[in-house]
Amino acid sequence: MGEGVRVRFAPSPTGVLHVGSARTALFNWFWAQRHRGTLILRIEDTDQKRSKEEYLQQILASLAWLGIVPDEGPYFQRERIAVYREHAQRLLDANRARHEAGAVIFRIEPQQLTFDDLIHGPITFDTTLLEDLVLIKADGLPTYNFACVVDDALMQITQVIRGDDHIANTPKQLLLYHALGYQPPQFAHIPLIVDAERARLSKRTGAQDILELRDHGLLPSGVVNYLALLGWSPGGNREVMTPREIIEWFDIRRIKKTAAQFDPDKLEWLNGLHIKQLPPPQLLELLRPRLQQRGWSPPATDGAWLLRVVTLMQERIKTLEEFEALADFFFVDDVQYQPQAVEEFLQRDGVAADLGKLRERLATTSAFDPQTLETVTRQFVAERGTEAKTIFHPVRVAITGRSVSPRLFETMALIGKERVLTRLAYAATHLAKGSHG
Repeated sequence: MGEGVRVRFAPSPTGVLHVGSARTALFNWFWAQRHRGTLILRIEDTDQKRSKEEYLQQILASLAWLGIVPDEGPYFQRERIAVYREHAQRLLDANRARHEAGAVIFRIEPQQLTFDDLIHGPITFDTTLLEDLVLIKADGLPTYNFACVVDDALMQITQVIRGDDHIANTPKQLLLYHALGYQPPQFAHIPLIVDAERARLSKRTGAQDILELRDHGLLPSGVVNYLALLGWSPGGNREVMTPREIIEWFDIRRIKKTAAQFDPDKLEWLNGLHIKQLPPPQLLELLRPRLQQRGWSPPATDGAWLLRVVTLMQERIKTLEEFEALADFFFVDDVQYQPQAVEEFLQRDGVAADLGKLRERLATTSAFDPQTLETVTRQFVAERGTEAKTIFHPVRVAITGRSVSPRLFETMALIGKERVLTRLAYAATHLAKGSHG
């Protein structure tokens, strides 16, 4: 089956590339790469009313972002109209088609038709249940099934890998292959992607387009990894894989017959594992445009400081967007305090006094590195004769606005002495119980 593999991805530019179509593109690409074959990109743009340049550009940008580079194409069906009309004429000449109301209609003859699907196994159709097939519409443009067969035959496609919503089209297409004297390709129909309610995935239930995933801060490698696992498994409980590893293990016959459920949380979790594997300088370069867009630049022009912040946050984020949400207190002067965190950790007796006294102690500390800060703060806790958490938690909320943050003393060191003292003073006088704010 691997000899001279030629597969195609054939989107219509009538909408953006969503996760379902992206997975189809990936499965074709994996198969071509696995067999050192050819992936052809064909743009099925004969629906001239609904086809739009903006959708074409979005599809091309999405494929490029995912790392899918076609070996041939893009070919455009609208540039091949003469080819389809010539094939329709061949069927007219052979008395297999007729003119009717300006259209060309293919006559379907009764028979039992069986094909061996690479995923589902043998599938049999009774062609008496099919109506005669329009090949060329009255406007002179080909129908989907006809153009698809002509192109797949002339482009010498060996396997058609597509969604199983196309199974009903396959017998019609097989009849056309036989009538035209072409050898049909093998077919592999991938089960659909469904939502949590097992309904077909829709925009409302999470069918995001690929560039939306990019904009939310997912990595191409994370998205490719997740989409590969929707309906396929390499075995051995492997989950975290690079595109190269997926290609090495990919086999159409390991695709499941049942629908795959799209889980946005699993996608983000897997993406987080890919983020953790990045070298910190590479993660910083991915984050830099986002920081610039927000107007966040490090104090002074200290690239080393920014790299330390990114390294500290790397374990905690599942998307690039999450960095912006969770690390804002490093970059802004006006911290956004979570009301629940303030109530839980600052609205307790004695907190205002504790924060004020610790601030005085830290103000006299010459060094402001994590080790010194921990030593000074733990010494303060010991003198107070209390548990560490009764001081650590309020300090964390005071300087970050949150009840959860990265390692406290590294965070304090990176925020810097002046801003830590300012925030402790603000929390002590405006937020803590017993303050006069």
